[in-house]
Parts: sequence; structure tokens; C-alpha cells
Amino acid sequence: RAGHAGSCSLECDLALNLVGQPLVRQQVMKGVKEFLENRNPVKPLVMSFHGSTGTGKTFVSSMLVRYLFRGGLQSPYVHQFSPIMHFPHAERLEQYKENLKHWIQGNLTNCGRSAFLFEEMDKMHPGLIDVIIPFLGPSWVVYGTNYRKAIFIFISNAGGEQINEMTLDLWRARKDREEISLQDLEPAISKAVFENPQSGFWKSGIINNHLIDYIVPFLPLKRHHVKQCVTSELVQQGLEVRLGVVQEVADSIPYFPEEEKIFSSTGCKTVASRISFFF
Repeated sequence: RAGHAGSCSLECDLALNLVGQPLVRQQVMKGVKEFLENRNPVKPLVMSFHGSTGTGKTFVSSMLVRYLFRGGLQSPYVHQFSPIMHFPHAERLEQYKENLKHWIQGNLTNCGRSAFLFEEMDKMHPGLIDVIIPFLGPSWVVYGTNYRKAIFIFISNAGGEQINEMTLDLWRARKDREEISLQDLEPAISKAVFENPQSGFWKSGIINNHLIDYIVPFLPLKRHHVKQCVTSELVQQGLEVRLGVVQEVADSIPYFPEEEKIFSSTGCKTVASRISFFF
């Protein structure tokens, strides 16, 4: 049932296709490796991806499920939840809690090796996500031990500003992006995500019970990363890679801070749509 795309392992796929995210590569590989090698995990694998727009969060989650499930995001064992689509109305919170619990319970009963992707956690109604706590911890036995082979991924822009701030501060202190460690970022992300009343994780038991195994920070991308994205997009669209075009597309994107223009404000988000302007 697990489909491995081509001959390229997840590690190689991340190395080749994920631009400028050493911490992500390291965290995701560590989590997935340990989880897959463990025949009897005590709890599901729970990861939380944080970073601003266009830094690769959705890209990595789809890469991950493509590696683990035949058909990737289209697999019947991969389930995506988006607050705007599935849980739009605050006044229906209780109904959503019921639905979410049943969906997850039903899908885990159907297949223990399932993946659940929660997008835009920052837009999730506070309190809703806590209904899945029983499925994340080690103690839940009602559904047999099946559910412990599941994977939960939370994706969020929350913490992105803090990650950008710190990356910028470190850059000003002459510390390269590649030298940034998880310890540098984790406290700031936690504060931004878990103490923010607007965030889906606000006062969540998921946090208090330490059910997230990996907090994965996506750093802001520099101009040379954007150029890499442009190049691979040109290759994918079957277009000629002309240096002039790569430069122009990269220059057409907004960068911050205002004066130095070091980091892309939109990551690699708009690269694909901009290429058409130059052909």
C-alpha cells in the first residue's frame, strides 16, 4: 500500500526539490525515519509546520504523503482538512467537533496507517482541534492499537513572522541561515502559536500534553533560493532556462526589509504565475 515515487527516496526528493530549508529536511527525515522503523509506535507521528507564505509547507506535506502513500494526496488514506472549507462558521463549533471526531475515528478504523493534514491551523476556531487529542496520545485503546501508526501534520503561517524576525536578526548579527538551529527558533514559535487567542492551538491540550513530536520551522527564502525555484519551474514547464529570465522573475518579487531587500516576502509562492509574463 505504501507507494514510493520513482527511485528517489524522500531524503533525496527533499534534497533535490526543497529549496533552502535545512532544518525542515533534518526534522522531517528524523521524524519519518524513526516512525517507519518502529514496528510498534507508542503514539502517532505528529508534526507541526510553521512559516510564512511560499516557504514550502504544503510542498513538503504533499511530498511526504507521496512517498508514504500510492497516489499521494489522492490516496483514500490521506485526509486534508481546511478550516475555511470544512469549518467555516464559528457558531457551528459543536457540530464541527462531532464531525471531526467521527471522521478521524472512522478513517482510523478503516486503516490505521492514515495521514491527516490540517491546513491553515492559524484560521482554525480555537477549541476545535482538541477533539482529536485522544487520537494523538499513547493511552487511547478503544480503537485497538491501530491508530498509533497514523501521521498528523499541522500546517500554519502562525510563527512565520517570528521566524522571519529572528532570521533577520541573526542575519544582521552575521549569522547565516544555515547556522540557525531549532533551539534558536522554538521558543518564539511556541509563544506565537500557542499563546495567541486567534490561533487554532490557543490553550490547546495538544500543547499542554506535549503531543507534537516535531515543530518544523520554515525559514524565509533569499533571492538565490527564489532563482532556484524559478529555474526548476522553467524546467517543469518545459521552457528554456535563460539566465536573464531567471533574474527578471526573481527581481519582480517583493523582498524585505525595505532597505536591504534580503528575504522574499512571498517565498516562492508566485513564481509559477510570473513566468508567463516573460515569455
